[in-house]
Amino acid sequence: MYCTHCQSPMENGAAICIKCGFAVGTDRRFCPFCGAPTEPGQAVCTSCGNIIPVPVDKSKQRSRMVAGLLALLCGVYGVHNFYLGYTGKAVTQLVLTVCGIIGSFFLIGVLPILAVSVWTLIEGILLFTGKIDTDADGIPLKDTF
Repeated sequence: MYCTHCQSPMENGAAICIKCGFAVGTDRRFCPFCGAPTEPGQAVCTSCGNIIPVPVDKSKQRSRMVAGLLALLCGVYGVHNFYLGYTGKAVTQLVLTVCGIIGSFFLIGVLPILAVSVWTLIEGILLFTGKIDTDADGIPLKDTF
């Protein structure tokens, strides 16, 4: 493994380059796999053929715990999916819940509400266990609040 800022060799799993002090993946001047020079915006290393990882903007990361709690507490309204950016799923859950509430006056609305409740319970469990690990933009979820 090589530092993407100064091209110094690094131990696998290191978080910071000992030579220059840059955190792993914060600069993309060199390929982290072979140390070859790269250009800004280059997605694949022309020397070794590996995909150059894009640094994650920590300020845009959403919390797995917040999403899981939203799913368990008010998931039937799709709040957790709105939070994660999955607006299509969120709107579907919201519409099914509203239709279920309206339909409950005619005794058929229990089924959509029950279906959305099971759906959101499963999504909450998947969030807490880490099976859902990215938001709609593909940014990894952080484990803290």
